[in-house]
Amino acid sequence: MRVLVVSAPLPGHLLPLLPLALAWRDAGHDVLLASGGDALTADLGGLAAHDVAPGFAFGRIAGRVLLRHPLLARRELAGRAGTAVVGELFGAANATFVDAVVGLARRERPDLIVYEPLGVAGGVAAEHVGVPAVLQENNLFPAADLVAAVAASGPMRRHRIAAPAATVTVSPPSLTGPRPGLPMRAVPYSGGGAVPAWLLSAGERPRIIVSRSTVAGPGGGDPTGAIIAAAPAVDADIVLVRPPGRLPRLPENVRAVGRVPLDRVLPFATACVHHGGAGSVLGALAAGVPQLVVPGPGDRRHNAEVVARRRSRGGSPGDHAGGPDPARHRRGAQDGGGRGARRDGRDAAALRRGDRADRDPSVTGRGASRDAGPAGHRETPSSACMMTSVTAWGWVTMTTWEASIRVIVAPARSAMRSTASLPAARSPVATAA
Repeated sequence: MRVLVVSAPLPGHLLPLLPLALAWRDAGHDVLLASGGDALTADLGGLAAHDVAPGFAFGRIAGRVLLRHPLLARRELAGRAGTAVVGELFGAANATFVDAVVGLARRERPDLIVYEPLGVAGGVAAEHVGVPAVLQENNLFPAADLVAAVAASGPMRRHRIAAPAATVTVSPPSLTGPRPGLPMRAVPYSGGGAVPAWLLSAGERPRIIVSRSTVAGPGGGDPTGAIIAAAPAVDADIVLVRPPGRLPRLPENVRAVGRVPLDRVLPFATACVHHGGAGSVLGALAAGVPQLVVPGPGDRRHNAEVVARRRSRGGSPGDHAGGPDPARHRRGAQDGGGRGARRDGRDAAALRRGDRADRDPSVTGRGASRDAGPAGHRETPSSACMMTSVTAWGWVTMTTWEASIRVIVAPARSAMRSTASLPAARSPVATAA
């Protein structure tokens, strides 16, 4: 079967589609990606890709749209516009590459077209060539609502979007409630890349990963400055991933690294601070680490509030895992059982918790196997942690950061002290060596 996978030309839109695309490829199907921009600079796992949006500049598109709607722009920057702005933004974006996607589909004649909610050019192409389409969710908003918003935008009203034959959902029901469609575990995929060896094992102290958005712009939810200021008062090692521009002199407990795949790094971390992107939220849940979410524009405030609500109501561990893992048949071919998994089948997150995964189903989720690895979306009661109070522009007091960081590392410090007090023969870290 020939499968065409279409996404908006942004990394956060294409990368969540890759685990299923790679599973199709590994099952013997021909898979072609259609995207553009920075999305195609990531490691695509060897999949063939076609650039349908050469020179794509989302910032220029967003600037023009927001200038036309100043009141909505203010709400969008605060993350409170719902789908009112996103439809116009991605309607304008899709209009720049929809003809290229239709032309590609006519040349390649796929048997199936898969598209994400903000890459509706794929649905337009399916309508033109008369093949089934599948809508694949890649964020925490209902996919059908986003498609409707883009379809109603000025630039896309003249296009007919094929009704999907199926919708694949990845939002954990514990976060968003049950949704109609075919449920699938959200498998983290950050685009591959080299990882320093010291990030692939647990440290002697709690380790906090700090990540920011791949999309530049106002209100981007970048916590780097505040984290650096608060770091000296925090008894933990802090890792800044892709920090912006030039940095001030870093405290002794802060290190900076370039782009690293978070899906390989998070299983060995104690906690994660991030901008609220859906991929970061789902990645932290999959790794089973607490997360501190900085709300920002677009869907980021929505995502942060979803995480905070789940913590306040004490969601049931494992109630998200109702769908199949698209990468299950690929385990054993990568790193002895999935990205970040240990060769003995016990992953770093389980070891960090004192091997509770052996006896406590809340670590892996009901019915989850011990060798599920980071790809088997594990959601612990602590993994949905909190949202810090910030403005749309990302301002926050240092005192707030200090308090928030201490909250998310406190359970880990307690667990590490308990582990250290065990006899060496019983230490989970020692027995895993």
